Amino acid sequence: MSLIKPFTGLRPAAGRADDVVAPPYDVMNATEAREMAEGRPWSFLHISRPEIDLPEGTNPYAPEVYAKARENLDRMIAEGVLGRDPKESYYAYRLTMGGHVQTGVVAAASVEAYDNNRVKKHEFTRPVKEDDRVRQIEALNAQTGPVFLVYRADTVVDTLLAEVSARPADVDVTARDGVRHEMWMIDNDDEVATLTQAFDAMQAIYVADGHHRSAAGSRVGNSRREANPDHQGNESYNYFLSVIFPHDQMQILDYNRVVKDLNGMDKETFLQRVAENFSVEKSDVAVKPAATAGFGMYLDSQWYKLTLDQEKIPDDPVASLDISLLADNLIDPILGISDQRTDNRIDFVGGIRGLNGLEKRVDSGEMAVAFSLYATTMEALMAVADAGEVMPPKSTWFEPKLADGLVSLVLD
Repeated sequence: MSLIKPFTGLRPAAGRADDVVAPPYDVMNATEAREMAEGRPWSFLHISRPEIDLPEGTNPYAPEVYAKARENLDRMIAEGVLGRDPKESYYAYRLTMGGHVQTGVVAAASVEAYDNNRVKKHEFTRPVKEDDRVRQIEALNAQTGPVFLVYRADTVVDTLLAEVSARPADVDVTARDGVRHEMWMIDNDDEVATLTQAFDAMQAIYVADGHHRSAAGSRVGNSRREANPDHQGNESYNYFLSVIFPHDQMQILDYNRVVKDLNGMDKETFLQRVAENFSVEKSDVAVKPAATAGFGMYLDSQWYKLTLDQEKIPDDPVASLDISLLADNLIDPILGISDQRTDNRIDFVGGIRGLNGLEKRVDSGEMAVAFSLYATTMEALMAVADAGEVMPPKSTWFEPKLADGLVSLVLD
């Protein structure tokens, strides 16, 4: 079975992409989704967040929510807003955010490869979120939320995508957040074969974002395979919707931490404890670390530069991550937070909010201290996945985000 395959995408009709395209379902709450979809009857949020069309307070996991998603999908198809491409294709997909540009390929990725860890993961999933995605896929009989995958930059793939994206785009829309989304259909038989063969030659590809969606795609595929006595292996349920980018075009932002209290210590005692593991220097400006093992700390209207002794950096792909170094040398032993997944004393702030986002949380009195981190690199993420390990929670913040609604995979 090929690592990836082309598929007949379900896409906005010509001229309708701007009406349809929406942010990923999981980057906003229900109230924000309602506001975003206000006055936009064809927004994909009516499919990805269908509770917005039901009474406020509706349980987002209630059966009527998934039924409403299917109703809305069927309506958009019946009204000609969405339509199926006539031929199995790949799609080149370009994201532009400010000066950052990344170009990848939309494809159906193999469930078998995922199950055999050729599509490598680096995070645990939560059952409630995984179950939600399974019910969504089953209700729609389609995968509408693409999994964000990464391949090690490959000359053959990168060259072909550059050639394709030099043509006029089939879709070119700029979302409300200013991110530009461009898409090109790749239905030429030779180009399709080139992409399929190039990916088949790869040892592995990696999940960057979308662990719940990929896990759900695997569950649906396996359950349908077991239920189908005529299973052949080429059915669309054997694949999940994905967008795959080269690793050297990824933009991972810092994922910073804020903590509500100093674990019973006063400021001076806390600083003394921190100085046991780090060199501590006051800074007149906000501290954005420029290298690994360096951290910024904002406490009582003052920024500090923290530097960890190199001897404290272990030779381990997970323990050597900056988020692990901060946890193992400060957040756990000094602030007493051993489980960042469950402890409500800690919160996480994506780098897209800037360092002033940290200052605001502390200056408001909501939080006592903030920490800025050096962003995790793609090389570090792939090293963790290659080692079969799992990254700590809130390790990576990818920007820009994929759009929902540009193309979906129907499970024939």
